[in-house]
Amino acid sequence: MLERIRTIVEKIHPSLIEIRRHFHRYPELSAKEYKTATYIAGILSSNGLKVREGVGKTGVVAELPGKGIDNRILAIRTDMDALPILEQTDLEYASRYSGVMHACGHDIHATVGVGTAIVLSQLDDEFPGKIRFLFQPAEEILKGALWMIEDKVVENVTAIIGVHVYPSIVAGTIGIRYGSLTAAADFLDIEIIGKTADSGSPHESVDAVLVASQIILAIQQAIRQINDPLKPVVVTIGTIEGGKGGNFVADRVKLSGTVRSLYPVTRAAIPEKLERVIRQICQIYGAEYEFDYRLGVPSVRNNQELTNLLETSSREALGDSQVQIIPDPSLGGEDFAHYLDYSPGTMFRLGVGYRDRKNYPLHHPKFEVNEEAIAAGVIALAHTAYNFWKL
Repeated sequence: MLERIRTIVEKIHPSLIEIRRHFHRYPELSAKEYKTATYIAGILSSNGLKVREGVGKTGVVAELPGKGIDNRILAIRTDMDALPILEQTDLEYASRYSGVMHACGHDIHATVGVGTAIVLSQLDDEFPGKIRFLFQPAEEILKGALWMIEDKVVENVTAIIGVHVYPSIVAGTIGIRYGSLTAAADFLDIEIIGKTADSGSPHESVDAVLVASQIILAIQQAIRQINDPLKPVVVTIGTIEGGKGGNFVADRVKLSGTVRSLYPVTRAAIPEKLERVIRQICQIYGAEYEFDYRLGVPSVRNNQELTNLLETSSREALGDSQVQIIPDPSLGGEDFAHYLDYSPGTMFRLGVGYRDRKNYPLHHPKFEVNEEAIAAGVIALAHTAYNFWKL
């Protein structure tokens, strides 16, 4: 079976490169992936898959029925949205849309999903159960998974597998992580309400800018003191907005940011701890505040059995030297975690890095991928899907 998979991948590899470059040329932002979805649906339909469009707003679902003698369903999820970033590469197939770029590798993800579907469609009679392919929109705004779930894509799913590119791993290699792969990502908004006055009469004011600056510093210092250092938390204030002129004291300042954590107990305790710091600083300066804390996505926690299946299958398919065990989780967020509330799953890192040149990080305007990664991703996923039915 493995040789059949390799043979099919070798045959379709030039087409997969062209598919990926099409995605890269014509990127679409979250919840606007209309042409991307139509393109994917057309390819899958022409390969005999049963396809539904408009799932989760702009997502695509495709299925292979298999022999139908096993009622389990294996889902394979890839995403397809781009970022609002101006591309700064010199690629011939660089983005045709100014200010929109596949800077997070979702063009590779979608291509690997399409390639795996094509391979398995040619082996469909080998599978006793159903394989469901989820092409998800809006991962970058951490909403697409919930939209897909609302449209019942996880109904009766037994297990789910996901993939995300990683530029620090060389192309042709994949990274396996047991346990937590990514962090929970939550969001906060703080509004400081002070009192305005002329800049020459600061004693008559409550300076919201001053209070906001003290809160930013206090949060960073307090986290180090009130949180277990073995259970990391990262608080980032990403925006500051306030004031209407340089010659009088600002009465309002808005802050927004994110909170990343790995442990559910830590995550649950953070909102109260942050608000206590904010409240104390505001009391010192006589300001008021509004605090809004919103849960985003939980941590991706890879299932032990499925991760072991993925590792074993990938070693068989690619060789031991092409499989790395990732020792530490990332503090990035990933809405693949929402699917894990409904079925066990695992996500792996697909290496896209070059050996002999600089590899830019994800979300960088010069981010590039080594397209040799596509074949490795398709072979590993297809072989894992084949071995799933042996569990």
